[in-house]
Amino acid sequence: MREIKILFLYPPEQSWPGTMVKPNGSLAYPYLAGALRDINVESYIYDACVGNDEDDLNSFFDKGYELPTGLIRTGVNDERILEVAEKYDAIGITSIFSQQETQVLHCAKIIKKKFPNKLLFSGGVNAKSRSKIFFDSGFDIICTSESEVTLQEIAKIMQKNSRDFSSVGKIFYKNKNGNIINNSHFGNIIVDLDKLPIPAWDLLPNKRYWKVGRPHGGRAKPGTELKYASMMTSRGCPFSCSYCHIAEETPGSKSGAIGKFRFKSDERVKKELEILKNEIGVKQIFIEDDSIFGMKKRAIRLLKSIVGFGVDLMDVNGINMIHLVKKSKKTGWMIPDEEVIELLAEVGFKEIVLPFESANPRIIKKWCSNKLALDRFDPGELIKTIKKHNLYVGTNYMLGFPDETRKEIEETVNFAKKMMQYGLDHSNFYLVMPVPGTPIFEYCTKNNHLPLDYNPDRFQWTKANLKNTDVPPEELEKIRDKAWDTCNNDEFKNLRRSWKASFGSKSKENINSNI
Repeated sequence: MREIKILFLYPPEQSWPGTMVKPNGSLAYPYLAGALRDINVESYIYDACVGNDEDDLNSFFDKGYELPTGLIRTGVNDERILEVAEKYDAIGITSIFSQQETQVLHCAKIIKKKFPNKLLFSGGVNAKSRSKIFFDSGFDIICTSESEVTLQEIAKIMQKNSRDFSSVGKIFYKNKNGNIINNSHFGNIIVDLDKLPIPAWDLLPNKRYWKVGRPHGGRAKPGTELKYASMMTSRGCPFSCSYCHIAEETPGSKSGAIGKFRFKSDERVKKELEILKNEIGVKQIFIEDDSIFGMKKRAIRLLKSIVGFGVDLMDVNGINMIHLVKKSKKTGWMIPDEEVIELLAEVGFKEIVLPFESANPRIIKKWCSNKLALDRFDPGELIKTIKKHNLYVGTNYMLGFPDETRKEIEETVNFAKKMMQYGLDHSNFYLVMPVPGTPIFEYCTKNNHLPLDYNPDRFQWTKANLKNTDVPPEELEKIRDKAWDTCNNDEFKNLRRSWKASFGSKSKENINSNI
């Protein structure tokens, strides 16, 4: 058995001028590194956006340069990436988000050119859905599902000095003849999430993330001390919204049924919280569950068990309106579930962002899993109840669905304006982004709303990518920008602008963009 070392590489970030750069720091690498740690295989996480202790953060982070595409590249240079990659036998580069695809492929190309014998592997919904492009750029393996066990199997084969991955399931791989082999049809997924490895949070450049102070979610005023990390208490989601990759992660798919809601035990969650608090030194924890309330009774029990734990919990993805209301026994009307809202405040949540998505029931029913249409409850009353418990409240809206009419867009914007009177703290407006691996992507490509040669660099929430829509793309972007400016108070807008100014943004364009 030969010793091997595996590198997990976050590539440099690329962003539109005038928008805030946020390091990736997603949970994929800590989980995969934890899986390798469990079988005594050495691994390392290098984030090329912020570097490590050998890199002078001040020399490059706020000094990004413009790419030929007009986007700004933030991170260390190519020579530094190659210097780090040289020490490892295999390099993994995840590709979850379409907008970062260009940098992922660029890193793969330069590494493969310099070190043709190193194994390159990728994963994530974007890599899985765009596998041909990834193989053409130098990747040897594309993982098509959750990959903790998969990567352990790959590492064990490499330890035998072999490149025969025919026994590994849930991957595409390039064999010795250069042919692409599809092994996605077999392989198991982890149903009992307590069997997952403990994430290797210690391998992340946490102090650099904290210094930069730009977490994935939440509000961070200048001067606030941030010592944050992300965790998940569950995976999967009971909903299957058209714009979410989970809707395609079903039995028989390339991924298998990883979209199914699965959860960790209360004891496992508390163990992870203790590690984050006592070993990593974390003060703020971002809950990254796709649906933390996917099983409401379990979520309530879990949250009650961690009251007074001593960290601030920040929700990012996992709360929908249906989780915050209950059916009134008197009227049959959906009313705020004050027990749940009070519990969220008691356990340490500071902010709730309500994903209203659209004010139009037809849009909610067709594109958003019919989760909770606004005609089934009083949204203003929900906002007031949340504010009563001193929680910061934001809302999310989506504009520009393929068949959405001008009138339906106006309904959503007018609804957002109306919600301001209930003490709302901010409103986010996102343009529909049909990313690969989602049902809406398939719909758009088949119905001539998205060209097959689309530009992934434009897949950003403030950019309109669809064509042949009721509202032209350029006008839709103006509607979004105006809605953001109209539906947010001066305090929130000034905070956003102060972030840009204090972080040395190179452009004044898109000053109203969501960050």
